[in-house]
Amino acid sequence: MDKFFPLIFIFLWSSAFITGKVIVADSSPIAALCFRFTIVSIGFLFFVLITKQKIVHSLGEISKAMSTGILFHGIYLGGCWFALAKGVPAGIVALIVTLQPILTALLAGPLLGEQVTWRQWIGICLGFGGTLLVLGLNAFDEFPVIGLVASIVALIAITAGTLWQKKLSMNLPLSTNNFYQSLGAGVFLLIASLLFEDVFIHFTTNFILAMAWQVIAVSFGAFTILMYLIKTGSASKTSTLFFLIPPVSVMMGWLFVDEILTSYDVVGLCIATFGVYIATRKESDLNSQKV
Repeated sequence: MDKFFPLIFIFLWSSAFITGKVIVADSSPIAALCFRFTIVSIGFLFFVLITKQKIVHSLGEISKAMSTGILFHGIYLGGCWFALAKGVPAGIVALIVTLQPILTALLAGPLLGEQVTWRQWIGICLGFGGTLLVLGLNAFDEFPVIGLVASIVALIAITAGTLWQKKLSMNLPLSTNNFYQSLGAGVFLLIASLLFEDVFIHFTTNFILAMAWQVIAVSFGAFTILMYLIKTGSASKTSTLFFLIPPVSVMMGWLFVDEILTSYDVVGLCIATFGVYIATRKESDLNSQKV
């Protein structure tokens, strides 16, 4: 089952950009995220209590988990949804945050002691090149500057969150860790929403359906898988999966919202897929083929 987790994660995480675009059409972005993570934190709390897991831990462990949640859910998603609300296309936002594997690979060595091999660097280059081909080399010609800034802030946040989770937040059970992450994000987003935006949420059918998908499929599904992959694998290899998010998001846009899919998109998706395959393949798999 573990071998299917990356594929499931890619599908679910890519869908977040499409449904996020739907949500911010009927709500202010930070308030919508606060609403989402309030529900998510309650859900994880119930799960922890029902399964009789330990909920009270040291202040140090709780603060690590909550700070990770602020980085992942608060600043990263807040930046992405803010950019979407300002009119930046979902594919452009996805492309910017897809630079994360490069930053993670550069920092994983000095911060985590991980060795990034030449094979991984080839995979990273192919993945990024394929993603650029999908989204187009002229994609940055016209979109709001404030959206660009928000997307770059999101990029920094998810890179820091990946490294922080791998290095420090490893001593809590996964469900308990997710509860404190969601709780920290919810509190952070509530404060940010009250300070920086005119709060509104219109509970339209589209909003309710998209939010339900975000809560169940993305927060409970994709993010739990991401935390598992970070915990059981290297940070640099796990983050390389994000190279598939923009091309898959483009394909989902073509399937579900009638966006145009060109032959360049198909070629770029294949290149990005091959790059991720090279960068994330285990050394043991390679050695077994040499025998």
